[in-house]
Order: sequence, then structure tokens, then C-alpha cells
Amino acid sequence: MTSQRTNQGSQPTAALSAWIAGLSTAKIPAEIITRAKYLVLDGIACGLVGAQLPWSQQAAAAIFELEPQGDATVIGWNRKIPALSAALLNSSFIQGFELDDWHSEAPLHSNSILLPALLAASQHQTAQDSKAISGADFLLAMITGYETGPRVGLGLYGTHILSTGWHSGAVFGPAACAAAVSKLFGLNADQVEDALARLRSTSGLLAACLARNGYTGIRGVLEQEYGGFLKQFSLGNGKSPPFRSGEIIMGLGSVWQTNGVRIKPYAAMAGTHPTIDGVRALQASDPEQMREISGISKITIELGEAAYHHGGWQATRPITATGAQMSNMFVAATQIVHGQVLPAQFRHDMLENDDVWRLVEMSSWIQSSDPDTPFGRQTVTIDFSDGSKISHQVEAARGVDPALSNEEIVAKLETPGW
Repeated sequence: MTSQRTNQGSQPTAALSAWIAGLSTAKIPAEIITRAKYLVLDGIACGLVGAQLPWSQQAAAAIFELEPQGDATVIGWNRKIPALSAALLNSSFIQGFELDDWHSEAPLHSNSILLPALLAASQHQTAQDSKAISGADFLLAMITGYETGPRVGLGLYGTHILSTGWHSGAVFGPAACAAAVSKLFGLNADQVEDALARLRSTSGLLAACLARNGYTGIRGVLEQEYGGFLKQFSLGNGKSPPFRSGEIIMGLGSVWQTNGVRIKPYAAMAGTHPTIDGVRALQASDPEQMREISGISKITIELGEAAYHHGGWQATRPITATGAQMSNMFVAATQIVHGQVLPAQFRHDMLENDDVWRLVEMSSWIQSSDPDTPFGRQTVTIDFSDGSKISHQVEAARGVDPALSNEEIVAKLETPGW
């Protein structure tokens, strides 16, 4: 059964759909195309790291029990299964260890959403049509997704959604995925809008496949007053207006959200990175004092609202690797004790390090009194048993300002410990 079309309130969704359908490589600046290649490289590396983690092995075993052989590759497993399930597994691999990219203004992990869907769609289409997808077309589809997801997120005030209990990638991501796969399939504007109309209930990959085969959806799904995407996900957010549909199309083709996709220099949740940088700055300015960890009596981390709700919580022993990576206090203690926050710091034995836990137990976090504190502004204050105190405020983490260069992305992947 197809849904009934309506023209009510269709402008932003329709305009976005038309832009997606009309986007070509010739319309994209060369530096954006080059940057996208390095973003994809980082995403592939994250998938390879995540493919054989214990929880990834559990997920793969469960899916392999249910699924037959198919057309789409499962990263790191030398196995092909049907496209939808391959996309699901590969997505969990890329985001399996808090290594993957994020967008600094509208936080979603684009590669974990886009790469699995486009890899699966490409292989499925090649198997069906015996015609390979070109690298240029694949990259164009990736950029389409990089541009779409953050725009939907900005319509919901970006990082603010973390303060309301939503995991932002699951909210912003389906639109990005539907847009990217629609572009890969060469759908027209109406079909793109049909794919976007399905984003609330299923994966973007399936949505684009449905649209390609004529399954239609309501018009203006993003901005509809009754039951629209922005309306529903903004309920109770305390903002006025509750959503900003104009952000979806603002600067299309001139302001490139791909530039806002950030690559992580540390193996932890992005909201912990300013804390890491704060500790690193204190280690650089007061090296002797910071080396004497037995003299530390108190650690205080001040966070803005979104970062406070995301990473400001009491870490308790025992803790999982993912839990540790999501905790500002655990990550701060890890940087103090080990001098770095890379994948190696989250091995099981590292999670039981007594020095780290002693520092965690004397740590506290507070929310900034300024409601407009940016996500990246954090202050680390360390008190010592001799009565002295040192403090450092970070305005934006390394990887955001400045962003990692293309060369630094490659260097990161070649660093021991990754």
C-alpha cells in the first residue's frame, strides 16, 4: 500500500530533494572532493578495527545464523550476505570502538551510516545489473550524505539533541543514508523525496530501494506540521521555535557541511576530547607536577550542557571499553596516567588499572552556569595535596579547531596503538 501524497508544507524537503537529484561532481569544489576521499579512508580503517571486536563477533554470529549468502561484503569476514544485513553489521563495526568521525555542529557519525549502505547498495546493484559503480559516483553519493545529515541535525539545534535523551546519529542519520543511496541510484527529485518520506520508520538503504521501485511517500516529511520529522523529534526540547526547517536548505551548494565532518585524534567519544586536550595542556605546562600522580587530590571537569549530559556521569568499576570511552572522568584519568588515549588504553587490563581508578574516584564534573557554553568549551582543574591548583580551559578540541589535515589522517592511521 502506498501513502497518499500531499503538497502541504513541502518546500524545504522538496528543495533538498531537488538539490540532491541535481548534484554533480562538477558542482562540488575540488577541495571538498579531496577531503571526502580522506574521510572515507578513515571510515574504512574504523571498520577494519571494529570488525573482530568481541561484540562485533557476537553480532556477526547472530546475523550469520539468520542470513543466507548474498551480494554484499561483510568487512573483515571474507563473507557476503544480503545487502540490508551487511549494511547493519558493517555500520556496527565502523562505530564499534568510538574511533569514527563526527560532525562538530550536528553530531552524527556519518561514515558508519553512509559507507555500509553505499557499499551494500553498490554490490547489490552490480550483481543485479552487471554494471560496476564507479569510484566517482560512489564519492558523489558519500558527499551527498555528508551534506544532508548535518542539515537535518541543524534543523533540530545540532548538539542540543544530546541534552534531550536522543542519540543523534539515529535521528539525523536515516536522512543522510536515504539521500546518499538515492544519489547512487540516480533517482529523480520526486523519488528522492519518496525515499526521505520513509526515513522515520526504516533504514535509508531500504527507503531508497523502495523509492526506486515506485513506492511513494508523503510530501514535505521533514517539515510537516502534523507528524512531521522535525516536529516529532523536537517535542519537549525547550527551544523556541522548537525546530528550524530553514537550516535544511540554507547554503546548499555554497556552504559545504562536509567541512564539518571531524576525524578523531583520540579513541574516545568526541565530547571527551576537550577534556583530553585540557589535561595534555597541563601536562605540557606543569610536567613535573602532573607526573607525580600520587600528589593529585581532586580533579574537576566543567562541561557545557550537551557535553555534561553525554559524558558527565559517574564511572564505576568494573566498566566496559565503550563505557570508559564515553566518560569524561575516565578519559581524563587515562590521559594523566598513560599520557595518551588510543585504542590500546581500553584493553581489558587497562580498564582495571588501579592508578586510573584512584583518579576517577577523586574526580567530579559540573555543568557550566552559562547555558550558551559551546559543546567544545571545557575546563579541567586539578588540585594537589600541597594546596596548589592548576587549571586549563579549552575552547575547541584538536580535531575540531584545528581539524586534522588530510596528512594527519594518514599519519593517525599509521600510529602504533591504532
